[in-house]
Amino acid sequence: MSAIDKLSKVTSLSASDLVALFSNSVGSDVAASVATLAAYLQTLLTSGSGYATQYAAPSATGFTVTIAPPENGGSVYLNLTPVAGYPAGTIVLPALATCQDAQEVLVSITNPVTVLTVNANGSSVIGAPTTLAAGGFFRLRFDGVLKSWARVG
Repeated sequence: MSAIDKLSKVTSLSASDLVALFSNSVGSDVAASVATLAAYLQTLLTSGSGYATQYAAPSATGFTVTIAPPENGGSVYLNLTPVAGYPAGTIVLPALATCQDAQEVLVSITNPVTVLTVNANGSSVIGAPTTLAAGGFFRLRFDGVLKSWARVG
């Protein structure tokens, strides 16, 4: 029998209750709140799906749109509808400190941008598009080990 069988048992939990687990990043046993564990499990359950939609309608060339997930590590679908085709624009990805493994960003556009800059905001991007045609799109996925975004569509 393991030591866990000797612990008292409960029939209900609160967000502040603690759960014992082994952390590979720390290299030892640690405690995490039920709320922290639930938030982590939610990211695993929604990886690659469950995009929050963000809208932006730039009205001038040289625009900058910052992707802002409603929660750290959340995937975002950016529906970009520039008023016209523009020579230049920038999309700023979520800050590295807020990114989580398997987080995704999906961007679609209605009018063209001739010179597109994808600002990695502290990380890096592999395969970032440099232009987008009308009706174009791209998808990036964050790799938590490499601390970088990679184009996957």
